[in-house]
Amino acid sequence: MDLFADVALQLADADLRYQPGWLDAETADAWLQALMRDTPWEQPIVQVHGRRLPVPRLVAWYADPGVHLSYSGLTHRASSWTPLLEQIRRRVEEAAGQAFNGVLINHYRDGQDSMGWHADDEGYLGRNPVIASLNLGGARRFDLRRKGQSRIEHSLALGHGSLLVMGGTTQHHWQHQVAKTRKACAPRLNLTFRHVLPEHR
Repeated sequence: MDLFADVALQLADADLRYQPGWLDAETADAWLQALMRDTPWEQPIVQVHGRRLPVPRLVAWYADPGVHLSYSGLTHRASSWTPLLEQIRRRVEEAAGQAFNGVLINHYRDGQDSMGWHADDEGYLGRNPVIASLNLGGARRFDLRRKGQSRIEHSLALGHGSLLVMGGTTQHHWQHQVAKTRKACAPRLNLTFRHVLPEHR
């Protein structure tokens, strides 16, 4: 059975597979509560146009031994997989058809926490990386735009228990964001699974 057969996102030069109800509500609730309670959250400082600013969300990086994550001048040292995250990783790998050696967990506390426009196109992720994004908690809008363009071409409401898998040439041609919003938003966790290549560890 193809989990994504009924949710086709037709964007040129992209491979996006979205499953709104990937997790049952009971499992999604349990995972959300456990991760909110047990994750050692950090709020790193990044350099933006010569200014030192806190990242507008909380984060945690879990990975195999020696697998680090670097972006925006930051390098995250990995925490070891917990039993729960190992279980989640196995489920996500099965759905995505891809092995992962790290997960970045983003904690959006309210509508003012955000993620700016970017593509997951760092060299350490390989030429056509597969990124699997598991969403728990409050729904947030996920926007997509062509690289070099300012117009939003597509948006998704990523809800509780949903899974989005981005593969193929998506990161070559598209950027994505989670914008700030004045709407009331419940806390949200976004787990982005990825595979860091051996030569970049």
